[in-house]
Amino acid sequence: MSHYEVQKKRRAQFIEEWRNNFKTVIHLQDVEMHKTPRGLATGVYLGKDGDRPVRTVDAAAHEIEPGAVSTVHRHSWDAVMLCVGGNGWTEIDRTRIHWGPGDSIHLPAWSWHRHGNEGESWARFMSFSSEPFIDILGFAILEEGGHSPVSQLGGYPPYSSPGPGNDVYARRIRRLASDQGENRRGRLHTSWDELEFLQSPRGTRTTFLLDRAVGYRTSGLTMAMFEIGPGRAQSMHRHSGEAWLYVVDGHGHSFIGSNADDGENYEWGKGDLIVVDHYSWHQHFNDDKSMTARVVRVHILDTLLNTMNALCYPMNLLEEPPDHIRSRQTGDLTTIVWPAVQRPNWP
Repeated sequence: MSHYEVQKKRRAQFIEEWRNNFKTVIHLQDVEMHKTPRGLATGVYLGKDGDRPVRTVDAAAHEIEPGAVSTVHRHSWDAVMLCVGGNGWTEIDRTRIHWGPGDSIHLPAWSWHRHGNEGESWARFMSFSSEPFIDILGFAILEEGGHSPVSQLGGYPPYSSPGPGNDVYARRIRRLASDQGENRRGRLHTSWDELEFLQSPRGTRTTFLLDRAVGYRTSGLTMAMFEIGPGRAQSMHRHSGEAWLYVVDGHGHSFIGSNADDGENYEWGKGDLIVVDHYSWHQHFNDDKSMTARVVRVHILDTLLNTMNALCYPMNLLEEPPDHIRSRQTGDLTTIVWPAVQRPNWP
């Protein structure tokens, strides 16, 4: 076969495999937890290691039993944690962060990290990482350190200090050194007690958990939490990249379709993961008439999605309905009764 026929067949096979493995909702009961040599119990929502291959971001749940301390390891990709139950701690390059439900943490690439639980009950957290995307580029490296003290393990990969000169090489050294310096000074932890929820025009109450806007430096990973009022809905929209939506509390359903009036409804509940495919119209509904539904949205925004926007320009890759349609979808926002903000709990 000519190169054209080989490429055409290969692309068709990739799309077929991708569609065959795609799932819109991964329910909590379908995620099998397995004990690992690290000292954690881990279950895969999305990722090759759980037979649900993805191309951008993976998702997994982790549990730590009382008194346990995991091994220390590091990797060439970064990850973000959402703590959903119990209390524990995470050490990042010898900095220990104590966390509880609703806290979020950034694990920078090449940082040595481990987790522990000094409480009397199990602790649980979700992780989302850019490993699938880094793996595509051939740069995915993982290093296990066992229970060795971090002081005896290797440090971050070194980089050259900036110097004088205005030639292209000197400018590149300065640019990359500046980027690395900023990355290594980025924020690592957001406590639940710091969060401020504000109502948005989409009919939800939202807050950033982990994002460049609040001092983080990630590979583009960003997390925000939104609440849907009792019996209410978020307005419909679509965007270029996939979105991972982890249900922290509540139950409801999501409309997802290729057209605004042609799609399916998918039910979800606490602990489920909703996967919104790229460029799909979607709208989320809270089916509980008395309680809010809380969902954490994960994107890989500043790197991958912004690159897609540039590659697909002038296509509009973020679309929302006009204001008069959005107001019909969300209802009168002034009538939403928002309860006092409380930490999530598990189970």
